[in-house]
Amino acid sequence: MATRLKQVIEKIKNLSADERALLAHCLISSLETQQEEGVEEAWADLAEKRYAELVSGEVEPVSWEEVKKEVKG
Repeated sequence: MATRLKQVIEKIKNLSADERALLAHCLISSLETQQEEGVEEAWADLAEKRYAELVSGEVEPVSWEEVKKEVKG
């Protein structure tokens, strides 16, 4: 593994979980060469809808720990 890549990986460890998730999304997106029309807009619309639901109190947030417990049954 190249030294530069090792340095980047070490720096990534200092990021928060949210920052690492965003970075992972950006890296995966950069590999995609072709996207269906409207995909980005659809994701943005969904994110705005979910945020509005949280702010209004229509839905309650659930922690990642709770989600994992529920999935494992």
